[in-house]
Amino acid sequence: MAKTRDQAPIWALGAMSGTSLDGVDAAMILTDGHRVLEFGPHAYRPYTPAEQAVLRAALGRWPGEPGVAAAAEVVETAHAELLSRFEGAALVGFHGQTLAHDPGGRGTHQAGNGGLLAEVLGLPVVWDFRSSDVALGGQGAPLAPFYHFALARYLAAAEPLAFLNLGGVGNLTWIDPAQPGPEVPGALLAFDTGPANAPLNDLMRARLGLAQDAGGRVAARGRVKRPVIEAFLDHPYFLKIPPKSLDRDAFAALGEAVRHLGTPAAAATLTAAAAAAVARGVEHFPAPVSRLLVTGGGRLNPVLMRHLARQLPCPVVPVEAAGLNGDMLEAQAFAFLAVRVARGMATSCPSTTGVAANVGGGQISRPDAPDAELAEPPVATPR
Repeated sequence: MAKTRDQAPIWALGAMSGTSLDGVDAAMILTDGHRVLEFGPHAYRPYTPAEQAVLRAALGRWPGEPGVAAAAEVVETAHAELLSRFEGAALVGFHGQTLAHDPGGRGTHQAGNGGLLAEVLGLPVVWDFRSSDVALGGQGAPLAPFYHFALARYLAAAEPLAFLNLGGVGNLTWIDPAQPGPEVPGALLAFDTGPANAPLNDLMRARLGLAQDAGGRVAARGRVKRPVIEAFLDHPYFLKIPPKSLDRDAFAALGEAVRHLGTPAAAATLTAAAAAAVARGVEHFPAPVSRLLVTGGGRLNPVLMRHLARQLPCPVVPVEAAGLNGDMLEAQAFAFLAVRVARGMATSCPSTTGVAANVGGGQISRPDAPDAELAEPPVATPR
């Protein structure tokens, strides 16, 4: 039976600006919202040091608070510059920049207005992906698991496997590809593991003026301080049953715990902490996995990857080993989710965010939208 126009695959363009605050990734995929059929062009637009300073100053803040409007302008300008380079997209998925995330409390806040981008790009833009989930009692994160399920199918996986994203915060997705869809009970389990690159990046910036510990070279010279790791693992977050999620700065005490250490020892300890958090997370898997595919910037840190390989009971490899692009996977995910939103499909479910029922998040702004659609971005507040 031929597919209707609304079921046919389309080229969608997704963008992601993550908690590491390094820049914006953008990528196109051909998808019908169920399958990934083809990967298209991709690009990256780094934030300048001045732009990073504006974003960093607004972290933890909510709409109307000082610095938020300036951060939103940085996000919108960077995305407009990058996304306007692409041709052939029918739809755009725009995540924005998370400034504050407090599910169960004040809600969640992603800076950046999709309505403005729709006007600039002349394309429909799907955005505000997390609000519906949080409003229904979910964590609002992580949101990539439905895309991870589609990738497992793309890879023709026959056994359970997992994706680990090592961005500013780490998150895991356990997948049973034998299930008929991502929203089916037993198909997915997803949750944030704990801090990943964010504390280490902050340390490098403060101590050495560097954006990151490139190649793990600083951590490789240091010795891990086990008492810091043991105290870190006593945090009550690790006792919570998933799904669960974190704000970028939820583990601020970890940075304080290494303040007295020399830079190599501090870097080594923060790197080991990121791996220890993942190891704790893997203990929650419903069944063993055949392999763990690592995406995000942390996969490029050989010290972190060695810690993971030693501590986890399965092969640990970067997603490139499976023919995927670890730099662009999150941007691709929001292209995929945009199509699902546009077609009225779920984007999260109880086993990925803890939401009460399957939810299709996101709102759609079109280039000819009335002025009301260009208002300040909403903030999700749980019921």
